[in-house]
Amino acid sequence: MTRSVWKGPFVDGYLLKKAEASRASGRHEMIRIWSRRSTILPQFVGLTFGVYNGQKHIPVMVTEEMVGHKFGEFAPTRVFYGHSSDRKAKRSTGPAAPAAAPAAAPAASTSS
Repeated sequence: MTRSVWKGPFVDGYLLKKAEASRASGRHEMIRIWSRRSTILPQFVGLTFGVYNGQKHIPVMVTEEMVGHKFGEFAPTRVFYGHSSDRKAKRSTGPAAPAAAPAAAPAASTSS
């Protein structure tokens, strides 16, 4: 369910303060945040945030297309290694059954 329009977007207060301080200083360093639930605002465009994913801070450079999304969308918390059945299928068909190479067709001579 989405947040009601009259309430406005949710952003943690400390996040706004950190972003304003970073803009005022003029330095381009990563702002480390833990608030994955905060909405990205237009004031954040051009800043780099380090969004915590439970293990480390993932650098997220905010662009205009990200406005309105949540910070957590850009820092995945799980690593997908693939399906185990796919690895089993590759192993059984890989070296045991070599693929048949198509036979090269003899070059047709073109005589006029």
